[in-house]
Amino acid sequence: MAEPDDLPEPDRIEGAPHPRETGQLVGHAAAEAAFLDAYNAGRLHHAWLITGPRGVGKATLAWKIARFLRAAPAPGEVGLFGEAPTPATLEIAADHPVARRSRALAEPGIFLLRRGPRDKPNDDKIAAEILVKEVRRMRAFFDLSVIDGGRRVVIVDAADEMNPQAANALLKSLEEPPSGTVFLLVSHQPSRLLPTIRSRCRALRLDPLAAPDLARALEGAGLDGVENTEALGELAGGSVGEALQLFHQGGLEAYREIVATFANAPRYDRLRAIALANSATGAANATRFDLVLRLFALFLARLARAGAGHLPAFEAAPGEAALLGRLAPDARAGRVWAGLQQELTARAAHGRAVNLDPAAVILDMVFRINEAAEARVA
Repeated sequence: MAEPDDLPEPDRIEGAPHPRETGQLVGHAAAEAAFLDAYNAGRLHHAWLITGPRGVGKATLAWKIARFLRAAPAPGEVGLFGEAPTPATLEIAADHPVARRSRALAEPGIFLLRRGPRDKPNDDKIAAEILVKEVRRMRAFFDLSVIDGGRRVVIVDAADEMNPQAANALLKSLEEPPSGTVFLLVSHQPSRLLPTIRSRCRALRLDPLAAPDLARALEGAGLDGVENTEALGELAGGSVGEALQLFHQGGLEAYREIVATFANAPRYDRLRAIALANSATGAANATRFDLVLRLFALFLARLARAGAGHLPAFEAAPGEAALLGRLAPDARAGRVWAGLQQELTARAAHGRAVNLDPAAVILDMVFRINEAAEARVA
């Protein structure tokens, strides 16, 4: 399970424990039960595709299953004290040797297939995709002997990130899996995977977390007593990973500024718009720029959904409900906002590609949204 040294972990969210270090999985009891039922019935498939929105706990579930498979005896296995009892949970003790080794990336029976270093010599950057050389490392893992003779587990996080060569190489292992090996593929967008990969996996679907579960998950990730959990959950779409990023990057405050900017649209707040745009300028604020663009797209999406009759369960900012109702009173308005979201998202992506000034990109979005608001309330 050795990993390249001195590289950042591509599957770690800033400010949060890694999925292998997360002690509690919240809100996905049905998926856990489905896997455990298959295991206890002797129908353990060799490959599982764990799908759902980004950040809802898919990798945490994969690690929980992997630890369980390494620590639990096979159903019907007979030991010194007779036949092993049927497990009622996927939990293993935090101080179990498998759990300790997994947290340290030192469990010999688990291989983590994820993005590694780029192919350039002496390059300390992480590749944008999972390269075929990482799959070759996985095959070398199969050649090693597991001391206890137990199952091997491969976690692919995320399978969507494999380039075509890596995907085809993994497919060969799925078609002819090594004996006693279980593959756990984490996928945010399973439609991007090869149909032949999907067809060889049993699916476990994880849904977005409801507000109470999200609050518990955030507490488990080290954020105790977070205020406005409902608003954070609205913006995060029930994703604890997205909620953590929004929390650490000031996303809730930035979204409030967007809503406040358009509170009286088409008489938008020019000074707020300029301040918001200036907050994203400069190389040091690249993360902030990405955040603001995401939040503008989310604001437009919420307008579109409101026009279609799907009002949010909670306000994500003070006065948002009244603003959505005023600017998106009907389905026709909803279609306009949905089209504008697609247009402005494409314009922002182009602006980034040609290195336009971030402030100019943001102010362009403000002006276009204000123009659309003027047409809606005229």
